[in-house]
Amino acid sequence: MDIYLVGGAVRDALMGLPVHDRDWVVVGSTPEAMVAQGFVPVGRDFPVFLHPTTREEYALARTERKTARGYQGFAVHAAPDVTLAQDLARRDLTINSIAAQVIKTRAYRSKSLEKTDFSVLIDPYGGQNDIQAKVLRHVSDAFAEDPVRILRLARFAARFADFSVAPQTLALMQQMVASGEVDALVAERVWQELAKGLMTTAPQRMLTVLQHSGALARLLPELTQRLATAPASAAPAAAATTPAADTPAAAAPALPGWAAVAYAATLHAPLTVRFACLCLDLANAAALAPLTARLRVPADCKALAGTLLRERATIDHSAALDAHALVALLARCDAIRQPARFAELLLASHCAFCADRPASDVAAGYPQRAFLLQVQAASLGVVTHTLAAKAQAAGLTGPAVGALVQAARLQAVAALIARLAGLAGAD
Repeated sequence: MDIYLVGGAVRDALMGLPVHDRDWVVVGSTPEAMVAQGFVPVGRDFPVFLHPTTREEYALARTERKTARGYQGFAVHAAPDVTLAQDLARRDLTINSIAAQVIKTRAYRSKSLEKTDFSVLIDPYGGQNDIQAKVLRHVSDAFAEDPVRILRLARFAARFADFSVAPQTLALMQQMVASGEVDALVAERVWQELAKGLMTTAPQRMLTVLQHSGALARLLPELTQRLATAPASAAPAAAATTPAADTPAAAAPALPGWAAVAYAATLHAPLTVRFACLCLDLANAAALAPLTARLRVPADCKALAGTLLRERATIDHSAALDAHALVALLARCDAIRQPARFAELLLASHCAFCADRPASDVAAGYPQRAFLLQVQAASLGVVTHTLAAKAQAAGLTGPAVGALVQAARLQAVAALIARLAGLAGAD
């Protein structure tokens, strides 16, 4: 049997990027032969095995035949007579359909099972040329059989921000949307790909590709209602350094969420913050619940998005609030029990504020974030267990203890406001 390194590992190595996960294809073998050499079968739908030492995945070369709508409607054929070219033909993009020859060095149970020879590349579909041309292109019309590939391509467009989408590939994606293939996607897979795309360096490009293909309106209708009325505009200051939109060229839509997500990426914000920023494009706060329920969005992402939609205006104007209003804001945001989440909320507010403003305003920063972190620190500085012990010693219980703690926090925040005002006056 012959072994080849395939897919993303080869692509990333050729592009000079770090290789994290390696996928292997085995040609000319059988499940029985793999097990006999110590490989552990793990594939439910097709023959995939874990190497007995490295635990990396080895899949038998296979072909696929469409049998039903959706990404699971396939019949898989894996046999010793399936060639490497046939296996590469079922892959999505040409840049992911390159294989590297493996030189066997030791026995299969060894930690050094093989050495990859990148001087011997099998590239029947022109993947190396498309890497050089920076083009995302489908391998064959079989691309249309799996709607997940629309999401994957959009995610690759966000990861490789200087790549364009081949016009023929975009047209094929549009045909897939029109035929209803996208409607068969399950929520978990949509969220999985969306989350990966949001965590790239240019997540707004994923949204652009999905919009051009027509898939955005099908997959995220709550986030596209405002697109129909939003004017096209030049990219805002937050996204000014991102590459141009995909073919066909189009100006970035004037939507706050897209720009805020782009800005969040420049700050290396976590997924919770990026999703919350994206939800700024909801027609109203009530649309958040059906969106997160349908996609089964994780609770932390849902919670932060809801709090941002509810409290963003208050946070933006927090410098004008008194101690009572600030302590009430902390309570509504659960900032005492969940300080890390409050910090993420302020980061999301920062992104939302700076996203749709000119460069001069962005350069001035977002002082509300630092101010509210100080307010939170002042409140957290109140030692509640000490106050509670004193209150109980004085015979106070229940609400009376809570009132004492509340009063201490108000006093701490008021003292902070007075100190900051004094510093400002001194300046």
